[in-house]
Amino acid sequence: MSRRLLLIRVIVVLVALTGINYVTWRWLFSINFDAWYIGIPLVMAETFSLVDSLLFGLGIWRLKERPTPPAPEDGLTVDVLITTYNEPIDLVMRTAIAAKAIRYPHRTWVLDDGNRPEMRAAAEEHGIGWITRSEEWANMPRHAKAGNLNNALVQTDGEFLLILDADQVPTPRILDETLGYFRDERMGLVQTPQYFVNVPASDPLGSQAPLFYGPIQQSKDGWNAAFFCGSNAVIRREALVQIGVARYAGEIALRVYQTLYFGKSVLRKARKQVPKDETVTREALAEVEALVKDARKQLAAGEALFDVTYTFQRNVDTVRRRMVDADMAALAADLEEIATLESLEGSADFSVDDNQEALRQMSQRDWSPMGAIESVTKLVDAVDVDRGGEAQAVMPMATISVTEDMATCMRMHSLGWKSAYHDDPLAFGLAPEDLETMLTQRLRWAQGTMQVLFRENPLSQKRLTWAQRLMYFSTMWSYLSGFAAVVYLVAPILFLVFGTLPVEALSSDFFIRLVPFLVINQLLFVVVSAGRPTWRGQQYSLALFPTWIKAFTTAFGNVYLGRSLDFAVTPKEKRSPTGPAYHLIRPQLIAIGALLVAVVIGTFRVIIGDAELLPTLFNFLWVGFDLALLSVIVKAARYRGFEPGDAAHIPGAAPARHDKQGAS
Repeated sequence: MSRRLLLIRVIVVLVALTGINYVTWRWLFSINFDAWYIGIPLVMAETFSLVDSLLFGLGIWRLKERPTPPAPEDGLTVDVLITTYNEPIDLVMRTAIAAKAIRYPHRTWVLDDGNRPEMRAAAEEHGIGWITRSEEWANMPRHAKAGNLNNALVQTDGEFLLILDADQVPTPRILDETLGYFRDERMGLVQTPQYFVNVPASDPLGSQAPLFYGPIQQSKDGWNAAFFCGSNAVIRREALVQIGVARYAGEIALRVYQTLYFGKSVLRKARKQVPKDETVTREALAEVEALVKDARKQLAAGEALFDVTYTFQRNVDTVRRRMVDADMAALAADLEEIATLESLEGSADFSVDDNQEALRQMSQRDWSPMGAIESVTKLVDAVDVDRGGEAQAVMPMATISVTEDMATCMRMHSLGWKSAYHDDPLAFGLAPEDLETMLTQRLRWAQGTMQVLFRENPLSQKRLTWAQRLMYFSTMWSYLSGFAAVVYLVAPILFLVFGTLPVEALSSDFFIRLVPFLVINQLLFVVVSAGRPTWRGQQYSLALFPTWIKAFTTAFGNVYLGRSLDFAVTPKEKRSPTGPAYHLIRPQLIAIGALLVAVVIGTFRVIIGDAELLPTLFNFLWVGFDLALLSVIVKAARYRGFEPGDAAHIPGAAPARHDKQGAS
């Protein structure tokens, strides 16, 4: 174990001890129940922050600084897949031409989801493959980027896939540096950082994410939970195919089991509606019930799903044809009887279409077996091992959210595959250059994460290790910070304006417990970051609270209420600014204004003797910290875009990974 990792573990233990001590004391002894409307939310927000710290500490307990990987084997087949929808063609081609120049032998493909003739012509001019959606996707769910990749997977055959966004320009060595990890036959994915060349040193939009593309991914890597981030990753095709097949088989099997389980009750209900004198139909429904029972027994005995469903469908089809024949014979008899009656009345020509009386007589038939036939038909269709509502039966890339990456990797880990995080930038992309684009991007990321939480909560995924479950959950948990942020903003305002104290008293007991926890927690960030700037990330954790709340509510509405959730591609081209984008940050500006007004009122209350000095000073510090965090969003609203010469360092000069042999 390295000295750095030992120091990290010591600090993690101190954070856990001081944090648990403080929050336990808060719950048991310090809640001001007279002001329960802020007292209880505040202690809940503090509990949220403690859980966040504990999950972070658990991750970095096994922070992994990988040594240089071995050289890749010769003769591997690789497809480089560049996803695009409506990005400028010159931008896509810059990436595609760089991808073609990658040293390790490979094939380069542009996955043009916009099906643009000019994009195809540009790709083919440079000898680069071009793929768009096949005809099977017409009038079917498209599943955005996940669908684009799934379509390409059936049209390519490389053993490994390097996935790149349209703006992520790879270095020639990207495959040389990553394919060596796959000497481990259970290695399914290698993720590299996303690093952006159009970000100034101040990084006003928080694009570089040095904490995530560093210690956080390294910590997840230590628990075999480093996950796919949508681009700049190499994936083993076998792992993806296994994900798709396993998911397809599981979903179809569940549907068949559910259909056969409920099918018996459906058939019984249909049989009750059949008149007792309709012996043929009643016997046919009873026969189908018996077939359902036999199919359930065969599945329980472990017989192949396809064989059981195929036999079941053939046998039911035979019964259904008998039912149709019987119904047609009954209709023919009715028509013959009506025609006889009409001829006795002297009608020369008989036409069912023209004779309303005949139609009336037919409509008064006691019952038609067609209802039962329809029930049997639906039953047969439901047992079909097919995905009639999808373009492809097998979908390797997860389609359960607006982002395909996390869910796909979680499924990969659940099947026993490994992942690795290679902490060295090997592709360089373009970050958003205006606040609106950045907010669109962050909202989509958060929405996708919340959709995965609601649909496939990692804590309930039995095939994942408990450490993997917690590593995935920690990322999802962090996106819930918007609700805690509101409490942290409201609490000092209520005290400074109205004198409402959420705790029993700001006594020495309070500070003795709180201050060590805050100090040691910040120390942990300093040690873990190892010189990487983390302040911007802390700022946006609070400053984007409206985005995080919107992501939660919209994803909840989509998953549980069936509301639509549109997918928006992040614009890659620079927009012409028309002035500060203050209209995009109204909630944050309201919060800033309220905090400043609260300081003025609080100062006045101290002067007139209506407020105690010590609690007021403490809340002044609290407001100052909130304002320091929120200030970044004002700077972001005023940001006019990247200008040459503003970058913190040139591509390739990003923080280098540690290559110490034996690092844990």
